[in-house]
Amino acid sequence: MADVDLIKSRLTSHPDFPKKGIVFLDIFPILRDPLVFETLISHIVQHIASHTLALTPTKKIDAIVGLDARGFLLGPIIALRLGAAFVPVRKKGKLPGETTSVTYEKEYGADSFEIQTDAIKPGQTVVIIDDLIATGGSAKAAGELVEKLGGKTLEYIFIIELLFLKASSKLNAPVYSIVQSED
Repeated sequence: MADVDLIKSRLTSHPDFPKKGIVFLDIFPILRDPLVFETLISHIVQHIASHTLALTPTKKIDAIVGLDARGFLLGPIIALRLGAAFVPVRKKGKLPGETTSVTYEKEYGADSFEIQTDAIKPGQTVVIIDDLIATGGSAKAAGELVEKLGGKTLEYIFIIELLFLKASSKLNAPVYSIVQSED
């Protein structure tokens, strides 16, 4: 578990950001350290290879879905290493072409996510990735988008999970988080 300790050691806390009463856990120090960033990516790829692939009879992940915006920092690298497609889920109005949309509640109010309608084919296997799960609204919305396109979410992967909010119970697939926080 030395890799988890290393990843955890680089997270920084910012009290009262983006608003009073919220403690923001910042992943950007991980990205500024190439060794720690590589450790993070390798940890996630190893988890998928040793655990997630067993959840599908094809033993293949078809797509990594990364959530706007920090999921974009991890998703393409992980997808490339797994030989999978990278599919972005973005805030409404940011993707070209035909899109499918879902509105969801998050910590700071309502928002909408979109996915390009041709990004996932029926029956494809998907892993959804983001930096943090708090209330679970954005992750749940991404799962709904995958379902609308006929894909199957095998797992949700996060760097950080705020356990006290119990968001994983709202999702339609198992959750794996590297760092769990009770506060």
